[in-house]
Amino acid sequence: MKVGTIKETKNQEYRVGLTPSGVAALVEAGHHVLVERSAGIGSGFSDEKYTEAGASIVDTAGEVAALVDILVKVKEPLPPEYPLLHDGLLLFTYLHLAPNPALTKALLDSRVDSIAYELVTQEDGSLPLLIPMSQVAGRMAAEIAAQHLKKPGPGRGKLLGGITGTSPARAVVVGSGHVGTAATRVLVALGARVLVTSRDLQRLHAFEDMFRDQVATRVTTPVVLAEELDGADILIGAILVPGGVAPTLISREMVHSMGEGAVIVDVCIDQGGIAETSRPTTHDDPVYVEEGVVHYCVPNMPGAVPRTSTEALTSATLPYITKLAEGGLGAVRGDPALASGVSTVRGKLITEAVARMQGLQFTSLDDALGP
Repeated sequence: MKVGTIKETKNQEYRVGLTPSGVAALVEAGHHVLVERSAGIGSGFSDEKYTEAGASIVDTAGEVAALVDILVKVKEPLPPEYPLLHDGLLLFTYLHLAPNPALTKALLDSRVDSIAYELVTQEDGSLPLLIPMSQVAGRMAAEIAAQHLKKPGPGRGKLLGGITGTSPARAVVVGSGHVGTAATRVLVALGARVLVTSRDLQRLHAFEDMFRDQVATRVTTPVVLAEELDGADILIGAILVPGGVAPTLISREMVHSMGEGAVIVDVCIDQGGIAETSRPTTHDDPVYVEEGVVHYCVPNMPGAVPRTSTEALTSATLPYITKLAEGGLGAVRGDPALASGVSTVRGKLITEAVARMQGLQFTSLDDALGP
């Protein structure tokens, strides 16, 4: 099989789909790997490193996409990249299709086969290709909240942990998955007073076991959110709906109640956002102020730490890339985790949640693959 990766074009996205060590593993297994020139520079990987690992360096993304069987990316294709998609190509990347009907249409029209990292699900319900980036985003969310709470800037000028004679910042984390856990860990370490809300009582018990009396927990309801956000310094949105759109749990009134200079870090923004006031931003222009509250809503947060993120992501994706390189799309027949990630097959939409959200026809994977 020919496997390729290209330079990401999303704003300030420095990650890359394969590390040189990942390339070496694929080459050793007998596959041919093509890498677009300079694709790994942002993550600290030179073309020479890829060449030493056995890759062929190709000048343009178009050449890579035209020559390979499998295209490995990090972020979803942007409109200028839609011409890269074609019948017979297998695309393996994060897609987050639910809030992006234009991309769904591009995938279907091009008849490309696609598998979404964020939907690959193991038997225990875990999401192995989302976990590493969730951990990165969660840790970053706490650091970013602490940064924007300070001056200069529109933050209220408060130290996250406080000092003797002053109260620490009050942080509300909505969601108890990997993002919420990672964010809470950093917030607690920095001395914040943390409340975690979730609808999953089992996860809330786990938080109490992990953090003992360092965090408070409550079940997520509109009343609870309204009570806890009133005067809060920080809100971190950490809800995940696999294949779907994040619920809008935080009303404009709740945002307003936080007060001037509070900070929202909406990690859910690539699924639409948790707050009524959230809208996507970029690493170039990451924050805006609405209702007096600083909003940070960058969809590709882990792109700011590309070396860490790329190494973690390739470690997680490489076993699946290897299976696809050995068996093509047919590999999903013997791997339920990979099968759960299939989004489109030859012009048919396989993700039921996306079909329902966008009013499109849904086809089961078995029917799409055929006998």
